[in-house]
Amino acid sequence: MAKLQYDKTGRLLFTKEMKDEYTILLPMMAPIHFNMIKNVFVHYGYKAVLLETNGPEIAQVGLKYVHNDTCYPALLVIGQFIHALQSGKYDLHRTALMISQTGGGCRASNYIHLLRKALKKAGYEYVPVISLNLSGLEKNSGFTLTIPMIRRFAAGLVYGDALMLLRNQIMPYELDKGEAQRLVDRWVEKLSDEFAQGKGYAAKTIDENLDKIARSFTEIKIKKTPKVKVGVVGEIYVKYAALGNNDLERFLAQQDCEVNLPGIMGFMLFKVDNRMEDIKLYGGSRLKYKVVEALFNYLTKLETSLIESTKKYGFLPPSSYEHTKSLVKDVIGYGSKMGEGWLLTAEMLELTETGYGNIVCTQPFGCLPNHINGKGMIRKIKSVDDRANIVAIDYDPGAPRVNQENRIKLMLAVAKENLAKDIAEQEDNKTEQKKETVTA
Repeated sequence: MAKLQYDKTGRLLFTKEMKDEYTILLPMMAPIHFNMIKNVFVHYGYKAVLLETNGPEIAQVGLKYVHNDTCYPALLVIGQFIHALQSGKYDLHRTALMISQTGGGCRASNYIHLLRKALKKAGYEYVPVISLNLSGLEKNSGFTLTIPMIRRFAAGLVYGDALMLLRNQIMPYELDKGEAQRLVDRWVEKLSDEFAQGKGYAAKTIDENLDKIARSFTEIKIKKTPKVKVGVVGEIYVKYAALGNNDLERFLAQQDCEVNLPGIMGFMLFKVDNRMEDIKLYGGSRLKYKVVEALFNYLTKLETSLIESTKKYGFLPPSSYEHTKSLVKDVIGYGSKMGEGWLLTAEMLELTETGYGNIVCTQPFGCLPNHINGKGMIRKIKSVDDRANIVAIDYDPGAPRVNQENRIKLMLAVAKENLAKDIAEQEDNKTEQKKETVTA
């Protein structure tokens, strides 16, 4: 068994010896994306497990070991980790945890410290915690981010965005129910195998794969019928994680809706863009700026490939980051960049512009930036585009699920009325056109 080692501050390290012996637990957020990212870790020799546990007991475990004033996503992520350690499935002396650490102003930067505090309280202080970050905040000899690994992660994100977008545009209309999800699963397996062989992440290969992915979804037989189109925005964890939003996507599908979740690539571009702006405003090395700028340009290139491939085969592509950013000019300041910042407001405007103006804004307890840029901007958004039909839903351990779903149903009732009016207007227009043709 690897010997426990600590740095000068008393932090438990993840050592080279641990890499071979330890299983690393990863928290779940976006299933498609995170399954590919997990497989990248496996390719590099890490024994990685993606936690897919769900249920109210996880929030209760989080409440036991995290202060109840802490933001809801932290409570769930930490609760899921400790719940897994308590499950009996893992050798606790050969188990490590991994969590992202951004280093920004959002409290998410401190999840790692809250997690270590919770582990100590639960009696698991011997379980090492690995920081996944691009800023050099914490280093461990047993885990190192490399350029090829980062490129695979970026490829996983763009593939994940493509698969999520295509599935959501096909699934409500498929004749063979479940076919779109089965196709997603096959692509995740295929792309993970390519990563394991050192393939699938070169720019040219990504272009080719995105083209093949989009084309494969055109082969699914569908029947288009008018449906309410719903966009989902909010704090990034609660936006994507079924554990955080009470399986919101499934609920909306049961209400016969077509769902649009803006992709993770936009969020990544937002974060990298902010880093460049910080260097411009507050200073920093030119080398660091060039490195960040290169990453921004690389992500933009991947985004362009995604847009072109989906548009080519008749799907509604995501808007470019630059266009999304332009939508909030004179609406909210670009200095509002903690958490999801102005991007949250921009995504609501983008969704409304592209026909998904019925929006669920997921608001986790304790996320001040999300409330300001989400719920706080609803009136302004409606003044800019009166097609917006937005409901803000609060998520916290004490919020009854039935109340959340009833509020969404009220929003959907308005959406269905608007859809019926649109259909009636289209029929009237067709009737008028026929009369004009006969008269002519």
